[in-house]
Amino acid sequence: MNMVLWAAAGGAIGAAGRYLASIVVTRMVGHGFPWGTLSVNILGSLLMGILIEAIALRFSVSNELRTFLATGILGGFTTFSAFSLDFAVLVERKAMTHAAFYLGASVVLSILALFAGLSLARAVLQ
Repeated sequence: MNMVLWAAAGGAIGAAGRYLASIVVTRMVGHGFPWGTLSVNILGSLLMGILIEAIALRFSVSNELRTFLATGILGGFTTFSAFSLDFAVLVERKAMTHAAFYLGASVVLSILALFAGLSLARAVLQ
């Protein structure tokens, strides 16, 4: 049960961060496309890559801290449930070009960002 509390505490922080980041991005670029969710998923993937590689290469952390940071904060920060809803809304609006771009960009750029985070952490921490 202790690990669940660590994940939940981190999740609350991550979810609040996601909400605030999405608001900022949406205010900067507008409401016509789900840029907020896209940005959060890419940033979250980059941060996850950095965190996991830093833990693997340099830092020995407890399971509680890893759960708090990775599962909690970053798991709460990134959200593919919001991604799925945004995609469905674009499809429902028959904005198929935007939907296809959103799908591809979300998946490909998030994965590339994760690899960039891994490489960045390796370069800095080795």
